[in-house]
Amino acid sequence: MPTVLIVDDDPAILEVLRVYLRAEGHTVLEAQTGPDAWALLPRADLAVLDWMLPGMTGVQLARGARAAGLSLPILMLTGRGEEDDKLLGLDGGVDDYVVKPFSPREVTARVRALLRRA
Repeated sequence: MPTVLIVDDDPAILEVLRVYLRAEGHTVLEAQTGPDAWALLPRADLAVLDWMLPGMTGVQLARGARAAGLSLPILMLTGRGEEDDKLLGLDGGVDDYVVKPFSPREVTARVRALLRRA
């Protein structure tokens, strides 16, 4: 099964997504800061990124991944739900966008859909 990188500075979000994604059979990598996530991105088949992270934003991570030639699907999972934020994320290299609070089942379904298209 694919490896999913979850990047969020909230341990509770990491835990719930870890449980749901592992139940789907995925290998899960986790990071709580932008720099830690950057180091793990090349090992992932898909990334779930929070926008607001210590050291580097999720949008900066997505842009950096695209500039480095990484083609993995990226799902932004964030509390920033304004239309301008969504457009900035999508234009920055994000493939899908989910606003917090979120349903873990929906995130898991979106991960499946992104991986299917990849």
